[in-house]
Amino acid sequence: MAIAHLKTGGLLRICTAGSVDDGKSTLIGRLLYDSRSVYEDQVQSIEKASKNRDAGPIDFSLFTDGLKAEREQGITIDVAYRYFATSRRKFILADTPGHEQYTRNMATGASTADVAILLADARKGVLTQSRRHARIARLLGIKDFVLAFNKMDLIDFDRDTFDRISDEFADLLKGASVHAIPISALHGDNVITTSDRTPWFDGPPLLEYLETVHVHRDATAGAFRFPVQMVLRPDQEFRGYAGQIVSGIVKPGDEVTVWPSGQSARVKRIVTFDGDLPKAFAPQSVTLTLDHEIDISRGDVLTASSAPPLVSRKFEAEVVWMDDTKPLDPGRVYLLKTSTRSVTAEVSHGMVLNQIGTVVVTTGRPIAFDRYSENRGTGSFILVDPGTHFTCGAGMITDAVREAGDTVAHVAPLSFAERLAHLARRAGSDEEAAEAVRKALEEMLA
Repeated sequence: MAIAHLKTGGLLRICTAGSVDDGKSTLIGRLLYDSRSVYEDQVQSIEKASKNRDAGPIDFSLFTDGLKAEREQGITIDVAYRYFATSRRKFILADTPGHEQYTRNMATGASTADVAILLADARKGVLTQSRRHARIARLLGIKDFVLAFNKMDLIDFDRDTFDRISDEFADLLKGASVHAIPISALHGDNVITTSDRTPWFDGPPLLEYLETVHVHRDATAGAFRFPVQMVLRPDQEFRGYAGQIVSGIVKPGDEVTVWPSGQSARVKRIVTFDGDLPKAFAPQSVTLTLDHEIDISRGDVLTASSAPPLVSRKFEAEVVWMDDTKPLDPGRVYLLKTSTRSVTAEVSHGMVLNQIGTVVVTTGRPIAFDRYSENRGTGSFILVDPGTHFTCGAGMITDAVREAGDTVAHVAPLSFAERLAHLARRAGSDEEAAEAVRKALEEMLA
């Protein structure tokens, strides 16, 4: 596979995934150790801790398994983040748990990754948890994968076994960019340098691949999306809308539309603490002013008028359930948070801890969103238990659900009470709010 080279200094976010005892922590420890990304006192500490273990002079897994419970059980429980760099690139690496009980932790580590390293024990092949992790990584939008077939030394670096497992994973990762590597994390084969024990393998070793892989991550290339975090009104002369640009670029003069209301205006200024900007792009935090006043409040989304989002009260999504005390109850109302908006929501059917499934979500009010495959920022959400405030689920939107007779996702009209609330929020004082509501009531009764 041809590898596109990136400029030196680019940041790459990596996560590891795989079943229990596939050797994730050992691989990452070996990678850190051989790339000289650990301090001497860390090495001495690990050497001392390794004396009572059977992993050789250095137990590389201890570089990442930092919790006491992890070292006692010999498994990864929490997500361990490590930061390291070579002369060609900087890395943020998440070592995620393999045990089914901690699948939700794996989803957390993979949610911000550019590349996933999927490990498999070459003796066991593709296991159930391997399939689950591959699916989660794909759902989370990861497009570049390393298939690291570990413990190849235990099967004498057999090429036929390597090819067979590669084919099994290929079926799970259709549409993704995949690079398979035969490795031995314990002995370092194909981790930093090419191994003499795999003369039939002509690809780059793991570190070289990570240093040179081109990732598909350019938030400025997408359509403009700007969830409003706060409406700023310091005086009667200024009304600005503060937030962080999720994707795309905006310039003064651009026409934007606010959702879910569907009203449009043009950007007048891009205001920052250091002065106005001629343009702004993701992920900058800015304040936008418009050429005329329209009804905008926290939770609304400003988009390019030429590239509208989907807007609906009902959508299909892939959900990972994370609550270990209560299953998802389709009869309950949950709080759904996406970008800066929070709404009530109901889910079509039940799920249990660590289950991944396709559901239909119905929200109490229309929301603006994109498909997760097109925009991570506006296509993701969390579900919160309103009683305990526990984050019980995470979801990725796949599409809007059209009502019977509809051809596009639609915007439900605001109720009169909602219109009054919007008028009151737009007012600069209590007197202005009372006057605006009075006029609206007179119009309704006329």
